[in-house]
Amino acid sequence: MHFAVAVLVAFALTRDIRIALAIGTIEPLVQTVFFTLHDRLWTRAEAKKAARRAAAEAEGASA
Repeated sequence: MHFAVAVLVAFALTRDIRIALAIGTIEPLVQTVFFTLHDRLWTRAEAKKAARRAAAEAEGASA
């Protein structure tokens, strides 16, 4: 379904079935790569945020 939508949108924009099929094929691969990168960066940012929060709580408890 996702492939069909991507191809139809690409075809509506380009009016070239070869380009539309290429976009429909490549788009999920690009999306997968960027999702993975985004997820890793988000996880790293959340871990840093949690570490800062824990350090602040530990500092507040010792004062």
